[in-house]
Amino acid sequence: QVQLVESGGGLVQPGGSLKLSCAASGRLFSWYAAGWYRQAPGKQRELVAMIPPGGTINYADSVKGRFFASRDNAKNTVYLQMNGLEPEDTAVYYCRFILGNNEYWGQGTQVTVSS
Repeated sequence: QVQLVESGGGLVQPGGSLKLSCAASGRLFSWYAAGWYRQAPGKQRELVAMIPPGGTINYADSVKGRFFASRDNAKNTVYLQMNGLEPEDTAVYYCRFILGNNEYWGQGTQVTVSS
């Protein structure tokens, strides 16, 4: 069983930055693919970034060049550095871990971009 705890959300002005963290309990962290998703009010949940166990990180077109995902296997943590935030980035952000048929979701953290 894997438990995910997210942190780092908050209120930020347009153009600002935030860094989200998702800390995982359990074993075999480095084997999991990890994804960052977001869900804005009235919209479907969408993929923001996918971090494979190894290889290239993929980003949604809407965040390319502004958001940067990473993982630290020694700390069992994945990160999402968000720069140049826009009001359209306002959403609840979730992390998701995937290994085979198993998947786990974090509780979500609110990001609000507003002046």
